[in-house]
Amino acid sequence: MGSEVSSRGSPFVEEWIVRLGPSSRGTKRALDVAMGRGRHAVTLARAGFQTFGVDIRFEAVRDGASAALSAGTALRAWCADLTQHPLPSAHFDVIVVTRYLQRDLFAPLAAALRPGGTLVYETFTTAQRAHGWGPTSPDHLLEPGELARAFERLDVLFYEEVLEPEAVARLVARRSSKSARGSETVPGRGAPCDASP
Repeated sequence: MGSEVSSRGSPFVEEWIVRLGPSSRGTKRALDVAMGRGRHAVTLARAGFQTFGVDIRFEAVRDGASAALSAGTALRAWCADLTQHPLPSAHFDVIVVTRYLQRDLFAPLAAALRPGGTLVYETFTTAQRAHGWGPTSPDHLLEPGELARAFERLDVLFYEEVLEPEAVARLVARRSSKSARGSETVPGRGAPCDASP
């Protein structure tokens, strides 16, 4: 799914993970999309979330699971193409996406949030080309304001676009708590899911 530009976690994403952490361990589900080698999945698990991670690359999922094990945290990780194996509806309290852009996943990401659930998203904008590193294809770069527009049906808690030290858009948005719950399935399997809180 995503290509890792840095092995360090995003300070922005890590700050929001801490802010959104559950009051008791394992009471909220979190998903790291395009998890790479698990840098943010491990942070989610350490913060007390029941943590899931998905990536299309088997090696990344294997390495992420190993990183979680080494950190003494639990991670439910799977290898899948989310266009072929959709996310379950209204299942996650937090979804994290970093350094990854797949526009046809915008609506499914919003739908995968539970009512009151929060999306934390950070990825490159077209202004990143001026830095001479990172992605250059328009398929992997956001246009100005695009991320905010993509999730305008969510309640935006935070949004910014910065140029230094890299050009990224950052969004934190919450699904209305009045949204109807959808059916819950195990990610990528379509079978009934553990309905524990």
